Amino acid sequence: MNNSIICGIDEAGRGPLAGPVVSAAVILPDGHKIEGLGDSKKISPIKREALFDEIITISDVGVGIVSSREIDSINILQATYVSMEKAYSRLKNIPDKTLVDGYRIPTKKFISEGIIKGDEKIQEISAASIIAKVVRDKFMILVDSVFPQFEFSKHKGYGTSVHINALIKHKATLIHRKSFKPVKNNLPTNSMMKNQNYKKLLNDQKKELKKLNKEIKNWLSKKNLIY
Repeated sequence: MNNSIICGIDEAGRGPLAGPVVSAAVILPDGHKIEGLGDSKKISPIKREALFDEIITISDVGVGIVSSREIDSINILQATYVSMEKAYSRLKNIPDKTLVDGYRIPTKKFISEGIIKGDEKIQEISAASIIAKVVRDKFMILVDSVFPQFEFSKHKGYGTSVHINALIKHKATLIHRKSFKPVKNNLPTNSMMKNQNYKKLLNDQKKELKKLNKEIKNWLSKKNLIY
């Protein structure tokens, strides 16, 4: 009987124009099989939520979140690695083997092995995919109330036509990734930045984002997820 501890790691949110990148690390109970696991993007939201609750109830789970500001600072690839390292560091147990969807993580903190389409082949990676997706979607749904004109709850920050049109019309927000080309081409103008009403709007949005981040942390805490 193989009693080695396997950890699966996956991310959500590398491609969007706005919002954080989120990674999850999951160790499932030895010998336990969860029905319905797979690529989180191919699973309905209702099914994902149900799987999310089942996974966090029985598993060792760590979550890593990296903001759009940090993404702009270090680039999306490095930010993804950082989010994965954070997720791994928040596990309660030390795994014998760490499997990552796609390619291994170039980090000195642990040794990993990349599995192409791992979220379809390895249940620990599939579970991590679901955790990361649900956590990130939760943030984007909540942030919709701060920037309602962008309809983030619908597209989760991805570059849909609705999002691009809103970006052109309203310009980039505080959670947009300003290093991404479609956003870089639609930053607030100098005249907007000097406008007193716009300055007040930005300050109000910053306050709302602080409340939102606290709400996310409280939600994760209630789910017994270390963040």
